[in-house]
Amino acid sequence: MEKYFGESTPKLGFGLMRLPKDADGKIDIAETSKMVDKFMDAGLTYFDTAFVYDGGDSEKAAKAALVDRYPRESFTLATKLCSWMAKGVDDAKNQFYTSLERTGAGYFDYYLLHALQAGNYKQYDEYKIWDFVREQKAKGLIKHWGFSFHASPEILDEILTAHPDAEFVQLQLNYADWENPDVAARANYEVARRHGKSIVVMEPVKGGALANPPEAVQRILKEANPDVSFASWAIRYAASLEGIITVLSGMSSMAQMEDNLSYMKDFRPLDAEEMAAIRKAQEAINGVKSIPCTACRYCVAGCPMGIPIPDIFAARNRQLVWGRLEGGAEDYAKAVAGKSPASACVECGQCESACPQQIKVIERLKDCAAAFGE
Repeated sequence: MEKYFGESTPKLGFGLMRLPKDADGKIDIAETSKMVDKFMDAGLTYFDTAFVYDGGDSEKAAKAALVDRYPRESFTLATKLCSWMAKGVDDAKNQFYTSLERTGAGYFDYYLLHALQAGNYKQYDEYKIWDFVREQKAKGLIKHWGFSFHASPEILDEILTAHPDAEFVQLQLNYADWENPDVAARANYEVARRHGKSIVVMEPVKGGALANPPEAVQRILKEANPDVSFASWAIRYAASLEGIITVLSGMSSMAQMEDNLSYMKDFRPLDAEEMAAIRKAQEAINGVKSIPCTACRYCVAGCPMGIPIPDIFAARNRQLVWGRLEGGAEDYAKAVAGKSPASACVECGQCESACPQQIKVIERLKDCAAAFGE
């Protein structure tokens, strides 16, 4: 018998947010199918997508690469409803039916209310989305339901108190954000567990940042074990926490898949010496003043000026994290070529309301504009 819901679920999940792209910028279904095969052959079964990922193409890719090719009972599929991107109540609820059609899955093993934040979580109550997902579960179209969350522990406690039948929570948990006050990873984890909720982990590698961490962190982890990838430290750290259903990794290539499987197919939690190395890495990373952008790109769609915000932040981070001033300037020039520069920001605030990382985007864009000589 499981000690908690999802205890027996394999601890690596395939996040379908950052799938490989072809020369035309579309999801490469052939390569994605090969990655799905590799994942399934390893005995792993959890796949995660969302109505909004890649404008719906992620859900369509799930159908082509997974649902149409494997028996339905051989895998579990999660997707999400994003009410704050909907035009109204009916539009929000129709996302569920559209997701069923796009994926062809027949039902969802896990269904989530997407990206609850301080500025939008009450809308899910106003639209009665909580009741809507309960109704779909009663019909057998949802097996388990929960929500993904990007806000304060106080709000998480409020939501779980109001909706105690939510079966799980999806949280951003990684060693870099464990004590980050803007993310509150540790505090949110503790609230969820205090309410008895199991957790799906998102952003364990912080949008890829912990696959190539600052040099000080690299030195610490290489000294502890020179034979493993930096990403493996991040994913195993999250998977070692108690109460975890699975840890999502948004894999974009077969190389990333193979690396993840090398240590997660037969998962072993971090031991005491490895945890000590992580604590040293946390101390080192706290001294790096980078922009905590994970390139989710939620800020881009609604920007009235079409500013490529994540690409600009990546260019600036190349300077802040690595000290590569010229390289960062070159990256910035490429990012804004034919697009609006950082200085074009009109301070409408749309980006900040959409940002799961609670980044002060307007202020950061001003900093970037100054750093890049605008």
